[in-house]
Amino acid sequence: MRVTQSMLAHNMLRHLSTSYQRLGTIQEQLTTGKKITRPSDDPVVAMKGIAYRESLQRVKQYQRNIGEVHNWIDSADDALDKVGMALQRVQELVVQASTDTATPDDRKKIADEIDQLQKHIVDIANTKVGGKYIFHGTDTRNPLFVGYPDDPSFSAGTNNNKVKIEVFDGIELEVNIDGAALFGDASTGIVGMLQNLKTALNNPGSTGNTIGSYLTQVENQQNALLAARSELGAKQNRVEMMENRLATQEVITTKVMSNNEDIDYEKAITELISQESVHRAALSVGARIIQPTLIDFLR
Repeated sequence: MRVTQSMLAHNMLRHLSTSYQRLGTIQEQLTTGKKITRPSDDPVVAMKGIAYRESLQRVKQYQRNIGEVHNWIDSADDALDKVGMALQRVQELVVQASTDTATPDDRKKIADEIDQLQKHIVDIANTKVGGKYIFHGTDTRNPLFVGYPDDPSFSAGTNNNKVKIEVFDGIELEVNIDGAALFGDASTGIVGMLQNLKTALNNPGSTGNTIGSYLTQVENQQNALLAARSELGAKQNRVEMMENRLATQEVITTKVMSNNEDIDYEKAITELISQESVHRAALSVGARIIQPTLIDFLR
């Protein structure tokens, strides 16, 4: 095979172009910090990168969901804490009213204070957080109590469905408690007990023993309240465990994604120096291969 001068020149230019491309690729990697800038650079890396990004976005969404779970549980626990304080005051008032020295007028005044405590508890039962009523099951658009205190025959909602929020793939946490059962209505639960207590206090014929019998009912409602708060505490513990799991998952996913896409700067710089040396050698060899022209001889 006859090798001509033009063939040598063509090959030299082709190799120099390839060398420039390699230098450009390494320079782009050092500038962006990424192994690829377009899917065609390495389809496998690109596809894995998409999958890792989707996984990371899911983790971040679950972390936002965890924030919503915290909002529900913390708000409910704070509300029930205020209910507990109100019931403690009710207990003190019942003790005062159950003595035989308490007059009907004294009991009327106590009934008025308990009425205010009942209104306070109903307001708590209608707690709204982030535009949602947290004690009315899945019917978060409507309050638990409707018509109170204007309507003597006020009613309470009965929706006790569980509100669930997804915090991991296939894992949902129940964030609410059964407010309908805890607070009750005009005849059951905490509110119903207070309604009956007011009636007894306003009845002139009620004796100290009659009023005193409500102490047991107050204690029962306090126990029910403690059970609800204990349930919230157990949920909070699980939320914290899931939060730690998500934090660990975020670190792992981010690390895997970085290993897939990010360059090793030390390795890239070494490759740049090596390719630069190869390129300079190619230029030097090319300059020697190309023969001088007639003009060069005339000089």
